[in-house]
Amino acid sequence: MVAQNLHENQAEKSTGQFVLPYTYEEEPNKAEMTALAGLPVYLDLAAVVGLSKSIKEHISIREEQGWDDSQMVTAIILLNLSGGEHVDDLKILEADEGFCRVLRRVELSGLKRKERREIERRWRNERRRTVPSPSSVFRYLEHFHDPEQEKQRVIGKAFIPVANQHLQGLPKVNGDLVGFTQRHTPSETATLDMDATLTETFKEEATHCYKGYKAYQPLNVWWAEQGVMLYTEFRDGNVPAGHEQKRVLEEALKYLPEAVKTVRLRSDTAGYQHELLKYCDQTENKRFGRIEFAISCDVTLEFKKAVAEVPDEDWNLLYKELDGEKVQSKQEWAEVCFVPNAIGHSKKGPEYRYLATRELLQQPALPGMENQQNLPFPTMGMNKKQYKIFGTVTNMNWEGGQLINWLHERCGKSEEAHRILKEELAGGMMPSGSFGENAAWWWIAVLAFNLNALMKRLVLKESWVSKRMKAIRFSIINLPWRVISHARQLIIRIAHGHPSLELLQAARFAIAKLARAPAG
Repeated sequence: MVAQNLHENQAEKSTGQFVLPYTYEEEPNKAEMTALAGLPVYLDLAAVVGLSKSIKEHISIREEQGWDDSQMVTAIILLNLSGGEHVDDLKILEADEGFCRVLRRVELSGLKRKERREIERRWRNERRRTVPSPSSVFRYLEHFHDPEQEKQRVIGKAFIPVANQHLQGLPKVNGDLVGFTQRHTPSETATLDMDATLTETFKEEATHCYKGYKAYQPLNVWWAEQGVMLYTEFRDGNVPAGHEQKRVLEEALKYLPEAVKTVRLRSDTAGYQHELLKYCDQTENKRFGRIEFAISCDVTLEFKKAVAEVPDEDWNLLYKELDGEKVQSKQEWAEVCFVPNAIGHSKKGPEYRYLATRELLQQPALPGMENQQNLPFPTMGMNKKQYKIFGTVTNMNWEGGQLINWLHERCGKSEEAHRILKEELAGGMMPSGSFGENAAWWWIAVLAFNLNALMKRLVLKESWVSKRMKAIRFSIINLPWRVISHARQLIIRIAHGHPSLELLQAARFAIAKLARAPAG
């Protein structure tokens, strides 16, 4: 069938019967061609960050022969940045001879002759590839999976496997990335947004999430001030988002750099766990003390009763800031005198501040249909009007409108990061049915995300900080060029007059300056 199609294509070519007047042909000198002009700039940044050293320090899978840990993890990071989604997409990186020439030169940069020979001795036969093959990457990912943990699963129950020593190394590598950001743009405050995200999958081994389809549900901790993912815990789809959030927060706090003095927490209703609230409020963390929080609370029948008792004159207009100006929204807020049953049994129980937000429904229910509505948000009637109702619990003394707007900011960048990880990087395409392999794949996507965040924040700066991944690829990464050897140097030659040349040169200068700059 393939031969028949090829014969038909050749016939079409010879008779000139194509729709438009152009043809595809193979470039005879593949060694000079590449389609990834900007990807080597990320190798520059990775070298300054010390990514390879960090990987080798924290992950010890490939210590003696073949591809080392740095080459394996870096290859998957480059796959993410270049737009690949599957392990098999490594074949495309390997086929890009121009980029591979640069990558081979980078691997040996700065090494002494003895160190180069040690690298050569890792291979039993002559090394022929620049990028690990898909099969070798699949075998590598298997080391992150613990079959013994799988024996502890009980059908129908939520279970979070304990990460093995190799999987535990990936958050440490990420911690080094985060620490580099903090050293060059110090912040004494860490606003942490905890949120889970669903990653749909068709893997037979996956479990069904609360929405009814098979998925994994990582729980992520986003550091708002630095714009990076501080920590993530990969989970099955049937693990509730609020399950063991206190433990995850404690683990995430370990990776905050020493200069951080104040921690604040934001979360949706999944974080409305009294164990978590108590941990934050009663200074159970020895390093940071009391952690301030604002978390969406459950709108229960008891909470609605408390809201109904709020006098109409106590409701305040909620203003939002738009382009530096305060703009009146359609919502109102009020303080609510409410003590949940879970903590109301003891006089020594914690006292939190509860706020309610209400928004008038634009289209009220038809007469007789009030109790038959199935809306995706809680509602209640007040003064013969129907409102959307939301609740917030906090231990902070900020003005109510300011606090609610601050909590709503959580829905911006952290949820955008989830979308990027799943749709613009490879985090949404799981490579295996084995939990540990998928957890490592997700973690490496997080490393790629954070490396790109460093590129935008510390190197490109200004308007590039808010650019989406597709804009980065279009303007920087996926560019055609040739690689030319001259005077023992590689020259990357881009098309004459291309506007991205100046940007790439400026990025390299900024990275070199970053390498020389003292940590702030």
